[in-house]
Amino acid sequence: MFDFIIKNGKMYDGTGNPWTKTDIGIKDGVISEIGDLGGKKAKRVVDASNMAVTPGFIDTHVHSDLLITRPEIHKIKVLQGITTELLGQDGISVAPVSRTTKPLWQKQLKGLNGDIGDWPWNSITEYLGFLEESKIAGNTTYLVPHGAVRTLVMGFEGRKATPEEMVQMRELVEEGMRQGAFGLSSGLVYPPNLYSCKDELIEICKGAAKYKGCFVVHIRNESNKSLEALDEVIDVARQSGVRLHISHFKVAGKLNRANYTKALDKMVEARIEGIEVTFDQYPYAAGSTVFHAILPPFMHMGGTVELLEKLQDPDIQIKIKDELENNADYENWVLNCGWENITLTSVSTEANKWVEGKNMVDIAYKLDLDPADAAIKLLLEENAGITMLVHWGDEELITEGMKHSLQIVGSDSIFGGKPHPRLYGTYPRVLGHFVREKQALSLEQAIRKMTGAPAQLLRLKNRGLLREGYAADIVIFAPGEIRDQATYNDPLQEPTGIHFVFVNGKLAAENGKFLGTTAGKVLRREDSYAASVTL
Repeated sequence: MFDFIIKNGKMYDGTGNPWTKTDIGIKDGVISEIGDLGGKKAKRVVDASNMAVTPGFIDTHVHSDLLITRPEIHKIKVLQGITTELLGQDGISVAPVSRTTKPLWQKQLKGLNGDIGDWPWNSITEYLGFLEESKIAGNTTYLVPHGAVRTLVMGFEGRKATPEEMVQMRELVEEGMRQGAFGLSSGLVYPPNLYSCKDELIEICKGAAKYKGCFVVHIRNESNKSLEALDEVIDVARQSGVRLHISHFKVAGKLNRANYTKALDKMVEARIEGIEVTFDQYPYAAGSTVFHAILPPFMHMGGTVELLEKLQDPDIQIKIKDELENNADYENWVLNCGWENITLTSVSTEANKWVEGKNMVDIAYKLDLDPADAAIKLLLEENAGITMLVHWGDEELITEGMKHSLQIVGSDSIFGGKPHPRLYGTYPRVLGHFVREKQALSLEQAIRKMTGAPAQLLRLKNRGLLREGYAADIVIFAPGEIRDQATYNDPLQEPTGIHFVFVNGKLAAENGKFLGTTAGKVLRREDSYAASVTL
């Protein structure tokens, strides 16, 4: 007897193939049979008439590293069909750490990843063990964060690493890969990663490549120098042999729109050369990150503690304001997008909750300050624990990227306050707005970008496709109904049209309600890779 039989649905298997009408039998957490199961029995039969039956969605860019342990908060991922997430993003995550670096990272990451109290781990093994002991709603995978290994070797020093230090970092990456990580991440606009040179990136990527891992990277510039930044990481992949995956691909700023297509062309050219390149993208023309990312690079040396000390210096405040207005050599969100396009999404204190959801021009007016002075004031009052949303582009560019064969859907979702709507709406928005309404791509193509393609990126074994013997991570939704409800003004709205979500064969969500099921597993890198996953 099966645990579940799903019948009468249109099965989209995750490869991009057209749907086929067939039954799926689930038993002991796996898809045990696909075919005509009319004569078979199950504890429960799920009627999927007029619905799409797909693999569970795999989100390749999230910031759930801590709040994944809080199902009552994290449940929104399952409610939009996400059954597996890739943690450890942007080179700034929670392991590995030491007694010395842990308090620095706890302070640095509070605004991005939230706060669950003290971290009872140091190594990646201990962190993944902590997740296994926690009740998690979905599956999780992990990347070795560049910044974490860099601080273990050289702290938050704002300088290039020596050859010896590069080797030490590469050895730490290899250790993390042996402990189960799927690859290496970096965010080359975030401290301390931003102080690294290309030679350092090549060396540490060799550590990931040795274990067939990927390099997931927020490139050094996503605006004025985006093409040069893309060239840098492509060359890193060329010289190290690592698979390259570009995080939340974009080209910000009106003056840089023409470079969007040029960047896509560069990735295609790299593939022709034999370099495996992919990218992820969220379906919105606005991004979100920590607010102190607006500050020039010199401010980030020494981490958050020193940043806050420097912010209090009047002379440094003058220098900051000058760079915000004039320096195009770094990822200057203020110069490229304008204060009016920067909205604060979460703060740490109750006293400043009123700023959440407001742009910096309106906030500055309310405070009777220049926007730069208002920004400095709030960063100090909140100990830098602020996140922001930045409107950087338009839907036409998003659509061009979404149609591209190398694109994978990723939410880059951040919890807290009045967040970016991508936290609640990414996957339903692709399926509802871009597939059904705009017809920018077919349903088969979109599902592949959410399932089979990310499984291929991570070399996941027995996930990402609907196949006998594969884990029963399954989403059942109505193509004519699925819709995102979250908006910039009202982002905490759950999607509609997703009727059932299974995680490891357990029913986790039904008719838009989270059932409290915590069947998620910690997935570790395996040396072998199922050939049938290759698309």
